[in-house]
Amino acid sequence: MQKSSKYYWWFQLVGWGLLTLLDILINILFGQKVNAQFFEQLAVTIFTGVLSTHLFRKYIHYARWLFLPVEKAIPKFLIGILVVCMGYALIRIGLIHWLELSNGKRTFGTRLLLINLENGMYIIPWTLIYYFYHYINKSRKQELDTLKLEALVKELELKTIKSHINPHFIFNALNSIRALIDENPVRARTAITELSNILRSSMQTEKQETVLFQKELDIVRDYLALEHIRFEDRLSVQYDIAEDTLSQPIPPMMLQTLVENAIKHGISKQLNGGTVTIISDLKGPYHKLVIRNTGRLNEPGNEDGFGLMSTRNRLQLLFGDQAKFDIREVNGNTVEAVLHIPLT
Repeated sequence: MQKSSKYYWWFQLVGWGLLTLLDILINILFGQKVNAQFFEQLAVTIFTGVLSTHLFRKYIHYARWLFLPVEKAIPKFLIGILVVCMGYALIRIGLIHWLELSNGKRTFGTRLLLINLENGMYIIPWTLIYYFYHYINKSRKQELDTLKLEALVKELELKTIKSHINPHFIFNALNSIRALIDENPVRARTAITELSNILRSSMQTEKQETVLFQKELDIVRDYLALEHIRFEDRLSVQYDIAEDTLSQPIPPMMLQTLVENAIKHGISKQLNGGTVTIISDLKGPYHKLVIRNTGRLNEPGNEDGFGLMSTRNRLQLLFGDQAKFDIREVNGNTVEAVLHIPLT
């Protein structure tokens, strides 16, 4: 407020100062008398203008006109301009009469009319500049507040989605490890290490919007190693990873979620199990990721659940319409989830 008030007074002084210089210049150019009485009348004009506009400003803030929509504010400002012009004229006439600066050639009504017309040339531009200055500032502030709010909502939505994703894979892994403790203690210890790697990576990426694909792929490798304990020979994994994609950023836990979805809705429903294939390559302006699994897309229980919904939501939040996600059935017994993430 102090900064705004400082600017206001600077604009007042500069504006009315320029008006004073313009009035003097016009009188000189047109051969009018520029004497002591002229400067006294000019001082009254400037003093009255500053006083009336400052009181108008006070009322604008008191009545909170600057917070009104444009269609409601304009009629009020028009009435305000008329009132200010009339008050300006009456104060100016009163001061001129009190200081005995009038030449007495015009009647009161004529002087009132002429001063009101002259006032309109001062007050209308002043009001327009003052209002639109605050209108633009308010619009910018609202836009900034909107962006901050959208960013906050985006962050909260991402955290909400992550809070559902992160614990999702833990339970199956714990059950698999429990089954191994007596049968294969060495493999159980390795599985615990793999699970701890996943949990540690999950905790580290909790506050990140994206992670390197290499890091995400390491999590998926550990996850599939744990799932292999459960499915044994029923699960086969293939990788086709382009080296230049390893440094590309992707949303954390997204690949793991899609791979888990492939196992849950694909491999686990096949009597003989199947294959999960992960393909990563650069295609034009996109990092293309394909998660392919044995199974059928339209089998009961394969509805568009939380995993697929969260993937679409996260891509929309992070990349807008630039990212693409599609899931489809190919070759009769294979399901493909295809991600197109814009390159950075």
